[in-house]
Amino acid sequence: MKQNWKPCAIINPVPAVLVSCGDSPENYNLLTVAWTGTICSEPPMAYASIRPERHSYEIIKRTGEFVINLTTEALAEATDWCGVRSGRNFDKFKECGLTPEKSAVVAAPSVAESPISIECRVKQIIPLGSHDMFIGEVVNVAVDESYLDADTGKLDIEKMHLLAYAHGAYFTIGEQIGTFGWTVKGSTLRKELKSGKKRVK
Repeated sequence: MKQNWKPCAIINPVPAVLVSCGDSPENYNLLTVAWTGTICSEPPMAYASIRPERHSYEIIKRTGEFVINLTTEALAEATDWCGVRSGRNFDKFKECGLTPEKSAVVAAPSVAESPISIECRVKQIIPLGSHDMFIGEVVNVAVDESYLDADTGKLDIEKMHLLAYAHGAYFTIGEQIGTFGWTVKGSTLRKELKSGKKRVK
Protein backbone atom coordinates (compact mmCIF):
# COMPACT_ATOMS: atom_id res chain seq x y z
CA MET A 1 0.00 0.00 0.00
CA LYS A 2 1.23 3.50 -0.84
CA GLN A 3 1.05 6.47 1.53
CA ASN A 4 -0.04 9.89 0.31
CA TRP A 5 2.53 12.58 1.09
CA LYS A 6 2.25 16.30 0.62
CA PRO A 7 3.40 17.53 -2.82
CA CYS A 8 7.19 17.64 -3.02
CA ALA A 9 10.04 17.38 -5.53
CA ILE A 10 10.78 13.71 -4.86
CA ILE A 11 11.94 12.55 -8.29
CA ASN A 12 15.17 10.75 -7.36
CA PRO A 13 17.98 10.12 -7.91
CA VAL A 14 19.17 13.29 -9.61
CA PRO A 15 22.65 14.41 -10.70
CA ALA A 16 24.76 16.24 -8.14
CA VAL A 17 26.80 18.62 -10.28
CA LEU A 18 29.17 21.50 -9.76
CA VAL A 19 28.05 24.55 -11.71
CA SER A 20 30.93 26.92 -12.38
CA CYS A 21 30.51 30.57 -13.29
CA GLY A 22 32.25 33.92 -13.53
CA ASP A 23 34.02 35.82 -16.28
CA SER A 24 37.36 36.50 -14.56
CA PRO A 25 39.45 34.73 -11.90
CA GLU A 26 38.38 37.36 -9.37
CA ASN A 27 34.75 36.25 -9.51
CA TYR A 28 35.00 32.56 -10.40
CA ASN A 29 32.65 30.49 -8.27
CA LEU A 30 31.25 26.99 -7.84
CA LEU A 31 27.73 26.01 -6.88
CA THR A 32 26.40 22.53 -6.13
CA VAL A 33 23.16 21.92 -8.01
CA ALA A 34 20.85 18.91 -7.95
CA TRP A 35 17.96 20.45 -9.91
CA THR A 36 19.63 20.08 -13.29
CA GLY A 37 19.32 18.04 -16.46
CA THR A 38 18.68 17.82 -20.18
CA ILE A 39 15.56 19.51 -21.57
CA CYS A 40 16.08 19.43 -25.34
CA SER A 41 18.26 17.50 -27.79
CA GLU A 42 17.98 19.72 -30.89
CA PRO A 43 19.24 22.28 -30.18
CA PRO A 44 20.97 20.73 -27.17
CA MET A 45 19.76 22.49 -24.03
CA ALA A 46 20.18 21.94 -20.31
CA TYR A 47 19.00 23.69 -17.19
CA ALA A 48 20.08 24.57 -13.68
CA SER A 49 17.53 25.75 -11.13
CA ILE A 50 19.08 28.12 -8.58
CA ARG A 51 17.75 30.01 -5.57
CA PRO A 52 17.97 33.80 -6.13
CA GLU A 53 19.76 34.27 -2.81
CA ARG A 54 22.69 32.11 -3.87
CA HIS A 55 25.93 33.97 -4.68
CA SER A 56 26.23 32.35 -8.11
CA TYR A 57 22.73 33.48 -9.12
CA GLU A 58 23.69 37.09 -9.85
CA ILE A 59 26.98 36.04 -11.47
CA ILE A 60 25.21 33.78 -13.96
CA LYS A 61 22.43 36.32 -14.54
CA ARG A 62 25.02 39.00 -15.30
CA THR A 63 27.36 36.95 -17.49
CA GLY A 64 24.74 34.78 -19.17
CA GLU A 65 27.02 31.74 -19.02
CA PHE A 66 27.64 28.71 -16.82
CA VAL A 67 29.25 25.28 -16.98
CA ILE A 68 27.67 22.08 -15.68
CA ASN A 69 30.50 19.87 -14.40
CA LEU A 70 29.57 16.25 -13.72
CA THR A 71 30.89 14.92 -10.44
CA THR A 72 32.34 11.60 -9.35
CA GLU A 73 32.89 9.61 -6.18
CA ALA A 74 36.31 11.26 -5.93
CA LEU A 75 34.65 14.69 -6.06
CA ALA A 76 31.95 13.88 -3.49
CA GLU A 77 33.55 15.83 -0.63
CA ALA A 78 34.07 18.92 -2.79
CA THR A 79 30.55 18.63 -4.16
CA ASP A 80 29.01 18.59 -0.69
CA TRP A 81 31.24 21.38 0.65
CA CYS A 82 30.43 23.68 -2.26
CA GLY A 83 26.75 23.16 -1.52
CA VAL A 84 26.92 24.33 2.09
CA ARG A 85 29.46 27.17 1.84
CA SER A 86 29.01 30.49 0.06
CA GLY A 87 31.29 31.96 -2.56
CA ARG A 88 30.79 35.29 -0.81
CA ASN A 89 33.06 34.02 1.94
CA PHE A 90 35.30 31.45 0.27
CA ASP A 91 37.30 30.84 -2.88
CA LYS A 92 35.72 27.45 -3.48
CA PHE A 93 38.22 26.34 -6.11
CA LYS A 94 41.07 27.00 -3.69
CA GLU A 95 39.33 25.55 -0.63
CA CYS A 96 38.47 22.30 -2.44
CA GLY A 97 41.76 21.94 -4.31
CA LEU A 98 39.99 22.15 -7.67
CA THR A 99 41.41 23.64 -10.85
CA PRO A 100 39.56 26.34 -12.80
CA GLU A 101 40.20 25.39 -16.42
CA LYS A 102 39.68 27.70 -19.39
CA SER A 103 36.53 26.64 -21.23
CA ALA A 104 36.50 26.28 -25.01
CA VAL A 105 33.60 28.65 -25.75
CA VAL A 106 32.29 30.43 -22.65
CA ALA A 107 34.14 32.71 -20.26
CA ALA A 108 33.02 30.72 -17.23
CA PRO A 109 35.70 28.25 -16.13
CA SER A 110 35.33 24.48 -16.20
CA VAL A 111 36.43 22.17 -13.39
CA ALA A 112 39.53 20.36 -14.66
CA GLU A 113 38.91 17.41 -12.34
CA SER A 114 35.40 16.81 -13.72
CA PRO A 115 35.08 14.03 -16.34
CA ILE A 116 32.59 16.03 -18.41
CA SER A 117 32.08 19.80 -18.52
CA ILE A 118 29.01 21.11 -20.35
CA GLU A 119 29.33 24.75 -21.40
CA CYS A 120 26.05 26.67 -21.57
CA ARG A 121 24.79 30.09 -22.62
CA VAL A 122 21.65 31.32 -20.90
CA LYS A 123 18.67 31.51 -23.25
CA GLN A 124 15.96 32.16 -20.69
CA ILE A 125 15.44 32.58 -16.97
CA ILE A 126 12.10 31.34 -15.64
CA PRO A 127 11.02 32.38 -12.12
CA LEU A 128 9.35 29.35 -10.54
CA GLY A 129 9.12 30.02 -6.81
CA SER A 130 11.92 28.95 -4.49
CA HIS A 131 14.16 28.55 -7.56
CA ASP A 132 14.62 30.24 -10.92
CA MET A 133 15.35 27.97 -13.86
CA PHE A 134 18.31 29.00 -16.02
CA ILE A 135 17.77 27.42 -19.42
CA GLY A 136 21.06 27.15 -21.26
CA GLU A 137 21.96 26.23 -24.81
CA VAL A 138 24.84 23.77 -24.78
CA VAL A 139 27.65 25.34 -26.82
CA ASN A 140 30.43 22.83 -26.05
CA VAL A 141 31.02 19.58 -24.20
CA ALA A 142 34.53 18.80 -22.95
CA VAL A 143 35.20 15.13 -22.15
CA ASP A 144 38.20 13.71 -20.30
CA GLU A 145 39.80 11.24 -22.73
CA SER A 146 40.74 8.88 -19.91
CA TYR A 147 37.06 7.91 -19.68
CA LEU A 148 36.75 6.92 -23.33
CA ASP A 149 36.84 3.29 -24.42
CA ALA A 150 40.09 2.74 -26.34
CA ASP A 151 38.39 0.58 -28.99
CA THR A 152 35.05 2.31 -29.55
CA GLY A 153 35.70 5.87 -28.41
CA LYS A 154 32.48 5.73 -26.38
CA LEU A 155 32.15 6.95 -22.82
CA ASP A 156 32.84 4.36 -20.16
CA ILE A 157 30.18 5.48 -17.69
CA GLU A 158 30.96 2.78 -15.13
CA LYS A 159 34.57 3.91 -14.98
CA MET A 160 33.52 7.43 -13.96
CA HIS A 161 31.67 6.46 -10.77
CA LEU A 162 29.34 9.40 -11.34
CA LEU A 163 27.68 10.98 -8.33
CA ALA A 164 23.92 11.09 -7.77
CA TYR A 165 21.80 12.65 -5.03
CA ALA A 166 18.63 11.30 -3.41
CA HIS A 167 16.79 12.16 -0.20
CA GLY A 168 19.69 14.13 1.27
CA ALA A 169 22.34 11.50 0.51
CA TYR A 170 24.96 10.92 -2.17
CA PHE A 171 25.27 7.73 -4.22
CA THR A 172 27.39 6.50 -7.09
CA ILE A 173 25.95 5.07 -10.29
CA GLY A 174 26.26 1.30 -10.30
CA GLU A 175 26.63 -1.47 -12.84
CA GLN A 176 25.08 -1.20 -16.29
CA ILE A 177 22.12 -3.57 -16.74
CA GLY A 178 21.03 -2.80 -20.31
CA THR A 179 20.94 -0.34 -23.19
CA PHE A 180 18.13 1.58 -24.85
CA GLY A 181 15.82 -0.86 -26.63
CA TRP A 182 17.36 -4.00 -25.11
CA THR A 183 13.95 -5.37 -24.17
CA VAL A 184 12.99 -5.84 -27.83
CA LYS A 185 16.32 -7.11 -29.17
CA GLY A 186 15.37 -10.74 -28.78
CA SER A 187 13.89 -12.98 -26.14
CA THR A 188 17.12 -14.95 -25.65
CA LEU A 189 19.12 -11.83 -24.91
CA ARG A 190 16.45 -10.57 -22.55
CA LYS A 191 16.44 -13.84 -20.62
CA GLU A 192 20.23 -13.79 -20.34
CA LEU A 193 20.16 -10.24 -19.03
CA LYS A 194 17.44 -10.98 -16.50
CA SER A 195 19.34 -14.04 -15.26
CA GLY A 196 22.57 -12.09 -14.94
CA LYS A 197 24.43 -14.29 -17.43
CA LYS A 198 25.01 -11.47 -19.88
CA ARG A 199 25.40 -7.71 -19.77
CA VAL A 200 24.60 -5.39 -22.65
CA LYS A 201 27.30 -2.95 -23.68
